[in-house]
Amino acid sequence: MDNHKMTWEAYRDIAPSGIVDLGHRISERLKGKTLLHVNSTRWGGGVAEMLHRLVPLFQDLGVDTQWDVIEGSPEFYQVTKAFHNALQGQAQVITSEMYDAYLKINKKNGRKMDLNADMVIIHDPQPAPLIYKKKKQSKWLWRCHIDASRPQRNVWNFLKSYVSKYDGAILSLPGFARKLNIPQYLVYPSIDPLSDKNKELTEDEVRGVLRKYNIPEDKPMILQVSRFDRFKDPVGVIESYKMVKKYNDCCLVLAGGGAADDPEGAQVLIDVENAAEKDKDIFILDLPPDANIEINALQRAATVVIQKSLKEGFGLTVAEAMWKGKPVIGGFVGGITVQIVYGQTGFTVNSVEGCAYRIRYLLNNPEFSKQMGQNAKEFTRHNFLITRHIIDYLSLMIANLNL
Repeated sequence: MDNHKMTWEAYRDIAPSGIVDLGHRISERLKGKTLLHVNSTRWGGGVAEMLHRLVPLFQDLGVDTQWDVIEGSPEFYQVTKAFHNALQGQAQVITSEMYDAYLKINKKNGRKMDLNADMVIIHDPQPAPLIYKKKKQSKWLWRCHIDASRPQRNVWNFLKSYVSKYDGAILSLPGFARKLNIPQYLVYPSIDPLSDKNKELTEDEVRGVLRKYNIPEDKPMILQVSRFDRFKDPVGVIESYKMVKKYNDCCLVLAGGGAADDPEGAQVLIDVENAAEKDKDIFILDLPPDANIEINALQRAATVVIQKSLKEGFGLTVAEAMWKGKPVIGGFVGGITVQIVYGQTGFTVNSVEGCAYRIRYLLNNPEFSKQMGQNAKEFTRHNFLITRHIIDYLSLMIANLNL
């Protein structure tokens, strides 16, 4: 991960005017208060990635902030992946033994974790039952990063019995709100423009990465960056590319990896490799979690970026590509719908054919494509940077702690 000390002041020339001063003023009211984040993995996936960047900035602003991670067995992560799929609407068989295993691991973690803080933010379903450790004087918020708009009812009802004990829930989209007896807050996720994954790179750095993976520099590149997950539809992206390839010479890069709490990735990767059928212009990169410079370079080298998700809590890769001035084609789902303003910052699609059509449109209209990328960058500056995210969290602390 990036080693330099992160400071709030470093964002003054990047964030919208006034944001940095606002952060200083708000954080003054939180001096001496403590904040704890808890999630299920230190590496891999968007939640861990955001916390690596958020926590040091909270600390720089004078808010004593810690981040802890629950530990689970392979069986536990099989169960929570099934929960994740069920909450996103995919039918799952979840037995009473699976529920018991889930609760047992949370109890075990609760016994050894120090969960004392003025505010505790618990991320996603994996550690949700830790609410039993809540002290009366502290405030606990449950942060849901997934699209739970149409969950499998029995799984949601089970989880709801824990979520309803929180002081509030934080969601990434209004459409994700559920019927709950607690306040629900809207906070978009964010990217950090100064991280290794998003900072400016030289042309030589970008070229170096292309050469490392033998990716051609003389033809347009179509790119999707995502974990190898069925909900990201990497096989659908390959099908779209094959349609485009009949008319436009181009290459496709699928850059991804796994996450510690996702046991399905290896099988999806095999499916993707089979779908590619040894096409020499398809590059499947199984990257480690810290391949941030590589992803940055690929996004900067891409002509068109895809995020053809079938379900998506938010999709940080969309904001990353938009920040680099790229037009993005995304699935018309979840958080992608608030990032892509149709025809202005990108296109949303509902099918393999629609995706192929829009790829060809952008390849054949380079000036339009360039303008769309510029619009996308400014839209991201005002809505999806870490500075706005920090302000939202500080505001939630003030509101919940009655400061």
